[in-house]
This record gives sequence, C-alpha cells and structure tokens, in this order.
Amino acid sequence: MNTLVRCFVASCLAGFAVVLSAQPRAPKTHRLEATPNTVAYGYYWSEAKPALRIASGEIIDVDTLLTNNPTGLGRAGVPPEKIQESLKAIVTEVTGDRRGPGGHILTGPVYVDGAEPGDALEVKILGIDFAIDYGYNGCSGFIPSNCDRSVGLKILALDKKTMTAAFMPGIVIPLKPFFGSMGVAPAPELGRVSSNPPGKHAGNLDNRELVVGSTLYIPVFVPGALFEIGDGHAAQGDGEVDQTAIETSLRGRVQLTVRKDMKLTWPRAETATDYISMASDEDLKIATTLAVQEMVDFLAATKKLTKHQAYQLVSIAGHVAITQLVDRPVVGVHVKMPKSIFK
Repeated sequence: MNTLVRCFVASCLAGFAVVLSAQPRAPKTHRLEATPNTVAYGYYWSEAKPALRIASGEIIDVDTLLTNNPTGLGRAGVPPEKIQESLKAIVTEVTGDRRGPGGHILTGPVYVDGAEPGDALEVKILGIDFAIDYGYNGCSGFIPSNCDRSVGLKILALDKKTMTAAFMPGIVIPLKPFFGSMGVAPAPELGRVSSNPPGKHAGNLDNRELVVGSTLYIPVFVPGALFEIGDGHAAQGDGEVDQTAIETSLRGRVQLTVRKDMKLTWPRAETATDYISMASDEDLKIATTLAVQEMVDFLAATKKLTKHQAYQLVSIAGHVAITQLVDRPVVGVHVKMPKSIFK
C-alpha cells in the first residue's frame, strides 16, 4: 500500500470514528424491582431515602404492585401461587412507621441528578406490561350505597393477547394500562404526604390518559425530585367512581428528564392527540377553575394567543373532565385540548 493510499484510508477511518462518536448514545436503563427496600408504602416525602439515583434522561425499568395485600387477594379467590412473592415480602416486612398515611405501594423514590426546586421533571411513558394476569375491582367510592357489602372483590382475568377483560358474559372491557400514581416529593414543609390524594406534586392523579406514548410534566420541589410510581390500572373510566379501577401490578419503562426550561405550578401532560392541564382541590369548583386556568395560561404562552382568545378556545374545542372523585378529600379535574386543531 503506497503512502497516498494509506493516508486516504487513515483519513476515512478517522472520519468514520468522528461520525460514530457524534451519534447520540442510547440512554442508560436502570432495573428497579419492588422490594421491601425499594418502596415507599403510602407516602410522598422530601425526606424519603432514594432507592435509586440516575442521570437526567435515563430510563427506569420498574416494577409496581397493586394496592392490596395477600390476605385480601386470597379472600377474593386468588390462589396463593398467583400472589406475587414481592407483595408478600413487602406487606410482611414494611410495617409500623414505614407505612402510611396512605395505602399505595409506590416504587422509589428515584433521585434524578440535576433536578432542583423550580425545575420540572419530564416523565415519558415508554412501555407498560402486565406483571400478572388478573386485576380486581372493589366497591365503595362516590356513591357507596350502590354497593352490596356481602359481595367481595371482583377478580377479572386479563387477556394480554386481545387486551381485554370480560366483566361478565356479554360485557368486554378494552385494556388501556396506566400508572394511577406518578409523582415527586412535595415541598418539605408539607411533611410526609399521603399517597391517596393528588396535588401539585402529582401523585395519585388517576388520569386514564397517561398511557404509553404520553408524557407527564411535574413541578420539582426538592433536590433530585424523588420520583415514585405505582397504583397500576389495567383500565379505568374518568372519575373512578367506585374508588377502584381494574387494579393490577405493572412493569413499566419510564424516562426521567430534568427540564430547566419549564416552570410549572401544577402537573401537565401531553399525549399523541392532546395537551392536558390538571388540578385538584377539596372543592370541585376550585379544582375545575384551576385546571381551566392552567390550560388558558398554557395556550396563551405557547400558541401566541391572548388569554381572551385562549379562554374562548377552551370553550369551543377543549374538553373538561373529572379525573377522579374518590381520593378523599381531594377531587381532580383535567382539561384536554386536541392538537389537531393547530395547523
């Protein structure tokens, strides 16, 4: 090989190496199983010890557990071999002051490097799989007088191939799994906050729109954000009126990214089809007012509209929905704005 050819080959190889090094690397994925040492049982808290620490933009492959216990599932007819060993271990070992004041088993918290108060945490839902082949529904909630107290939990088989569940002969429910609870630690002065009601830290939103492909944005209140996830649902209607969806255990792939460019008061979300604002309060009127105003403010800030125009647009094209009525004492409202109207 003559000198000219060698130089040409070396130059090509160097250029190829530069091209390779310039390619963006796939974000690292961290496996996070649900164990007695990696869950927060019933709370979001600024002083919770992180179960995992990751860099902004990295992915967690995370297990979550349904909101129940082996005794309750067994009483409903679930055979012992179908009750997850992780659930048995957590319910047995996580006791006393390691629990409460809420009832959800949340995996985490996850400390995200670089997250600081005033930032937002972008939570991108990349994948959701069923960890078990069943779910349950109870009966209480908004109008408990409808419930027959002699009837126990309803166990529903989940058909992963057809993505349906038979409620009863002739009634088939399409499965659209999502995590009912995704949130960060609230402001330190609030202390240990129950996992039951949602808030500015997100938490138990029970928003059925947050399926695979959606993104949730949450205001950050403490360093590291301290993200937690759980309360898996196979399907749910808006309102979740009897207090439960089809409750099940899920495994998810979620990407967590710190957003320094986003300043939020309440959580917001985005799906393939809609922009979504959210708010909650003990008063349904206040929750609705907050959610509508959040959408007005978002449209005014991002679509070059006056607030007058944005408010009109919410009335003409937006959809105001009750997210949930049963996470006492707080109710949730969300507003959907279809992306398709913006040409």
